[in-house]
Amino acid sequence: MTAGPLQGIRVLEFTQIVAAPFCGCILSDQGADVVKVEGPKGDPHRNAGAVIPGLGKRWQSLNRGKRSLVVDLQSPDGRDLIYQIIPDYDVVLINFRVGVAERLGIDYESLKQLNEKLIYCEITGFGSEGPLKNRAGTDVVGVAYTGLMVGEAKVDENGLPIGVTSSSIADYCAGFSAASSINAALFHREKTGKGQKIETSLLRAGLAIQDTNVMREPVHDAVTRDGMMDEIATLRDNRASYPEILAARAKGRGMRAHFRSYYGGYQTEDGRFLVLGALTPATRQSARTVLGITDDHSDSPDFDANDPASMVAAQNLRNRVAEIILTKSIDEWIVELEAAGVPCAPVNIPEEMSEDPQVVALNIMQDLTHPITGPQKVVGPVATMSETPTVVQSHAPVLGADSAEVLIEHGVSPELVEKLIDSGVIGSA
Repeated sequence: MTAGPLQGIRVLEFTQIVAAPFCGCILSDQGADVVKVEGPKGDPHRNAGAVIPGLGKRWQSLNRGKRSLVVDLQSPDGRDLIYQIIPDYDVVLINFRVGVAERLGIDYESLKQLNEKLIYCEITGFGSEGPLKNRAGTDVVGVAYTGLMVGEAKVDENGLPIGVTSSSIADYCAGFSAASSINAALFHREKTGKGQKIETSLLRAGLAIQDTNVMREPVHDAVTRDGMMDEIATLRDNRASYPEILAARAKGRGMRAHFRSYYGGYQTEDGRFLVLGALTPATRQSARTVLGITDDHSDSPDFDANDPASMVAAQNLRNRVAEIILTKSIDEWIVELEAAGVPCAPVNIPEEMSEDPQVVALNIMQDLTHPITGPQKVVGPVATMSETPTVVQSHAPVLGADSAEVLIEHGVSPELVEKLIDSGVIGSA
């Protein structure tokens, strides 16, 4: 274990797939001892895209720094083992479907009876109350329900919705919020001695990162939202296509169009792709100066973004900027734009980022050696800390590799451990 800020904190994970496992990684990077409880067949995600059975790359990346304890929770003896060790744990992290924890006897109310200072964090798809509390919630379901999918405005070859394909964004955001809340609860317990239950969901996470779009405010809504939603309601009634609905939403958000010329992607003379990120009047003016544009007055106080003529002008301006960007290489543009203080970046491919010079300079990638897959580089902690260093503690565990060690640490006799292994109540690598 490292000397991170959570050194000495013990976390018991009942997790699968992405959201809660990612939260566990954050806590492990901060120094907590994270033990992942798996059934005899392991987390189903272990084999997602796996080249080596049980050690899929995605699963490894979401479970590095943890230990594996295999327990058959369907067995009374397995449940009793959890009850025996739970008083030694500070945090339980779980993302089973609503009702499963109660059926297994590992819900908050059951475990709180054994450890009143326990912090119990539950991540679900849609929360534990309301008409959708029993609905399963994977990331694509979360991004569809919360509107993130429409925000991405992607369609497949048949004109049908596509989710956020770059990452499981609702899952990861839920994991971040869970980790933050667990740390806050630990701080509260330090002051009061009281544990508590934490709940978050893909629904909450998906809405939180769309705060502006979801927010209701009558003055703005009357100008930018209400007419758009009326048009979309009519389109839905008429069984309009998904692209038609996306077009109506884009038109309703037209007042933002004049920003996009300096906040979006372009192709450069050498075939690379460049993104401009000028988001303030000052940086947009700097972009205009670099690009040689002198007749764009979209930041003037009297500019009317809702004027249809302004929307046409915005598209013409974007086309013009695209033509200008095509005249120089990406390196030339980056030098000029950075010199003027304009945020910009090349469009990189994630599979090449482990060798990126800036990533290397910051030591973001960390070297590990897995006993089965060998040397690997993993993305390190999301934040560094000067006094309590964060670090990836270890490779992802082999299924059941730490079962005996963990149980013996909590006072279970080696003889009983051996007996439970023989009976199949616990598993060991």
